[in-house]
Amino acid sequence: MSGEKLNVIALISGGKDSFYSLLHCIHHGHRIVALANLFPISADGGGDDSTAVRVIEPGRHDVDSASATTIDGHDAAALPDSERDLNSFMYQTVGHEIIPLYASATGLPLYRQPIVGSALRHERDYDYTSAHGQGSAAAADETESMLPLLRAVLARHPEADALCSGAILSTYQRTRVESVALRLGLTPLSYLWKYPILPSVPGALADEAQLLSDMAAAGVEARIIKVASAGLDERHLWEAVTSETGVRRVKSSLRKFGAAEGASLGEGGEFETIVVDGPDILFKKRIAVPDGGRKVIAEGGGSTWLMLRGAKLEDKAVHGQETPSSVREPALLEASFQSVVDALDLTTPVQHAAGFRSSKLLPKSDVQFRADSDTLHWHVVADASATGPFIQNEAIHVVDKIKSLLSTNGLDSSQITSVLILLRNMADFSIINSEYGKLFTKPNPPSRITISSGDLLPQDRNIVMYITAPVANAKVARNGLHVQSRSYWAPANIGPYSQAIEAAVSVDGEPTRLRSVTVAGQIPLIPASMALPTASKTLLRHQIVLSLQHLWRIGAEMKVQCWSSAVAYFARQHGENVAQESAVLAGQAWKLAHGSPDCNDDDDDNGPDPWDLKYNQRFQVLGATETKTSCPSIPDWSAYTLRQQNEPDSSVPPLFTAEVESLPRGSLVEWHVHNGLKQIEAGSVELIHLPTAGTVGGDGWQSWHLIVKAGENHIVYTTMAYSGASQDGPVVEFRVLERELGAMYRASIHTLQPNVMSLAANPLPYLGYVDLRRTESVWGHNGSDDVEIPFAVVPCHSLWDSAGQRLTAVALYKSILTDACAS
Repeated sequence: MSGEKLNVIALISGGKDSFYSLLHCIHHGHRIVALANLFPISADGGGDDSTAVRVIEPGRHDVDSASATTIDGHDAAALPDSERDLNSFMYQTVGHEIIPLYASATGLPLYRQPIVGSALRHERDYDYTSAHGQGSAAAADETESMLPLLRAVLARHPEADALCSGAILSTYQRTRVESVALRLGLTPLSYLWKYPILPSVPGALADEAQLLSDMAAAGVEARIIKVASAGLDERHLWEAVTSETGVRRVKSSLRKFGAAEGASLGEGGEFETIVVDGPDILFKKRIAVPDGGRKVIAEGGGSTWLMLRGAKLEDKAVHGQETPSSVREPALLEASFQSVVDALDLTTPVQHAAGFRSSKLLPKSDVQFRADSDTLHWHVVADASATGPFIQNEAIHVVDKIKSLLSTNGLDSSQITSVLILLRNMADFSIINSEYGKLFTKPNPPSRITISSGDLLPQDRNIVMYITAPVANAKVARNGLHVQSRSYWAPANIGPYSQAIEAAVSVDGEPTRLRSVTVAGQIPLIPASMALPTASKTLLRHQIVLSLQHLWRIGAEMKVQCWSSAVAYFARQHGENVAQESAVLAGQAWKLAHGSPDCNDDDDDNGPDPWDLKYNQRFQVLGATETKTSCPSIPDWSAYTLRQQNEPDSSVPPLFTAEVESLPRGSLVEWHVHNGLKQIEAGSVELIHLPTAGTVGGDGWQSWHLIVKAGENHIVYTTMAYSGASQDGPVVEFRVLERELGAMYRASIHTLQPNVMSLAANPLPYLGYVDLRRTESVWGHNGSDDVEIPFAVVPCHSLWDSAGQRLTAVALYKSILTDACAS
């Protein structure tokens, strides 16, 4: 748990999720300063003050019809009855009649405001710059109703610095709360985000409805007040869903109709709830609604809800004010990654699999070869005239050069897919980030990797940026994952970057079925606190595996089926032996995380058999699986050829470790996968490994070729590694190394497919890593002292393969092979 304590505004709807998220805030030591609620505007407009923010202090309410005070001092009339639900896409509106009672029930001031506007912006990822219609308040998206409400709270509670909400699976709701929170300088907290997929109770069956049981264990009493799903009807209204009986009844009813993901939690609108009591730490009184005060409203279309009248507060025995220990915090590492930590052992270094030297996927006839022409790779560094003592001036110049490149190529910043930033000094990053962030105003900015290269950067330069974007005519629909809330799932984004960006892989401007996912660099932050793990005898191992789990979770959320290659960056090490040990640990973790196709083919009889799953009610739960399962979600083994599946060690993508100067937040490690691939047809992937004799210094080259069939095309992701030029021997001139890279790449392609045609004379990699202790003259200069970069190069203090062997250079290529006959 971090020492940072936040002052939280709790956005509540009255439902179970917002209150349970609030309890997690208390569990983490944060202080709740106020409750905030949005409710449906009265049918008659409510007079001149109908949209004013109303504040309800504890003790002001003991019945639902009592008066509230508006912020400007007027009285606001109680809302008239209305027998229709607003059915907002964003806010829960049923049960709003008893919301005023929460102030006295909890002892917290409650701020309320009517919802203004409607759901004008239906896209999943919210763009507030387009949310105001023609600019009038009446035309605003309903999301914007949060702004005046929260501003009123901040005016009375200027110490508030965080906002919590109950988003579980809804990106639609989460991105809208995040948008408003961040505009107001509030840290968004969504502790329930992805909660259903996080580690469940040890020793129990994983159950999508575990959250309901956890709420019950924490003392939350939530009752169903609306049903809108086949399987749930009027008989479920006022059911205590956070009870053993309630959970069982909801799951049983939904199961009959093939419920979707999240259905047992009401995530698809299957039901909505109202909280009437909770643990002593929050609820000082409970809310009671008389039987005669629950009026059933049949809205049609399978939707039925309760109008609540006559609600009042009841005293209850309050036993103490300690933080409730019954709030369950999911384990930091899930079982499969905890087993990776436990299995790491320096005495058993990774051995390179022999692999395959010929392809089963490539056509045997003549094959046309060409480099990827649909992706732009820019390297941006300040001109000599823009350098000087002020880092901000250099940052502005670099950003202006990016804008110029975008304009020249007919693109805008929202089309950039990934950015790799090299800094001389990590301490400068906040200054650089403020200028860099001005590039992006739309949702889902590019994924980003940031490292410090120290004095390995070109002389007098403090920033080097590598930008990846599609060419203007490429039809590459873009999608992103941009989680900015703290949760237990994976680290929140801090700054203008997304966890992942997905785009179609195109050939000649036309999209293929294949899609590529670029993931932001992952460091080992504890998601709930955004702090790094502290002192531990196995701190390095823990950081390696925790950040790798973040990578896997993001990949799984994006439905990645396999990775093309990866690098683990390590901060400057204390000697070559330490750097080598770090490389070996990373290599082991990478291999173990991939698992194998038969990881569950054992004879363990502890789990349910097929009869149990079909007839035993104990095992008939929505989404039930065994927690002992340790198969990773990545790779999807069905995407590989049968030959590859039968030799799974041969399909682990190449991994390298690069020793750099420092990493964000003082992390020891940062994972960077180069491509995640998805929408691959079964049996359409294979990885070919070619050890190849080289000529530079008489030392060897290796190449890995990940081949993915996409229609008539074969997309080939190639990784070249050169292990020559020992530290005690002469260094290699970079221009010689560059020529040799191209020659060996062409040779490896010819080995892979002897009938290849149209091979480029000197193909350049799109990204490379170079050990500057073994090479020289990486950065070229022209007559005006401007830096010339032949391709995107990451300079390293040392470079290693996954078995702990020292390398001189690694280069990455992407090419397209097409059957000449088919074309």
